[in-house]
Amino acid sequence: KVLWTVLVTMLGYSSSLPVGEDALCTAEELAKYRIIFTGKWSQTAFPKQYPLYRPPAQWSSLLGVTHSSDYSMWKKNEYASNGVRDFAEKGEAWALMKEIEEAGEKIQSVHGIFSAPAISSGTGQTSTELEVHPRHPLVSFVVRIVPSPDWFVGVDSLNLCEGDHWMDEASVDLFPYDAGTDSGFTFSSPNFATIPQDTVTEITCSSPSHPANSFYYPKLKILPPIAQVTMVKLKKSQLGLSAPFINLPAKTNEIIDTVS
Repeated sequence: KVLWTVLVTMLGYSSSLPVGEDALCTAEELAKYRIIFTGKWSQTAFPKQYPLYRPPAQWSSLLGVTHSSDYSMWKKNEYASNGVRDFAEKGEAWALMKEIEEAGEKIQSVHGIFSAPAISSGTGQTSTELEVHPRHPLVSFVVRIVPSPDWFVGVDSLNLCEGDHWMDEASVDLFPYDAGTDSGFTFSSPNFATIPQDTVTEITCSSPSHPANSFYYPKLKILPPIAQVTMVKLKKSQLGLSAPFINLPAKTNEIIDTVS
């Protein structure tokens, strides 16, 4: 009787433990999405120190992964991996791709890698397709802000599964992050490694709190989004077809502030 009581107690306890973000996905099949990245980094929206040449404002290629909760590409307030550091600082993807592949081989936490072409200006769109799986319903990606010391935008573990079905569409406003590996304050700062390495932090209109910060707009409460990403579920009739860029709803994205 004692053993039975202990066993029942243990089972009751285990059933109340928190589960992973992807554990409740009961969708029966794979789903494909078109992911559209839209740059909103214009001189009107972000006038301070806006890069006009050598190089002008632009975006690197997009590198992403579909995965389970056992894998993390990057996470706010945690240390960036060597792969994320190389991508955020120099736009080099090889180390990050190797990390993703190793995670997929060791713990089967990765379903697939996807990428989209770079954008040669601060505004514009790029897109590609991705595939999610009931056991791998999370999407993460990074896009480097060019030029910058180690700044990027991205999504960390966005879940496209809602119980027994996949979301038809998901849209997220994106804001700049500092990878914590370079101590530059401005878009064109020279390479100056952060020792010891800091964690990934969001760059805001007041943080870092320094007038030299390229995103420092002390009169604002929050920065406007510097980019946006939209993921649209493809119907079976659309699979394999090249979808055109979509016109996303216009949003106010201008800064009214005194320019240094």
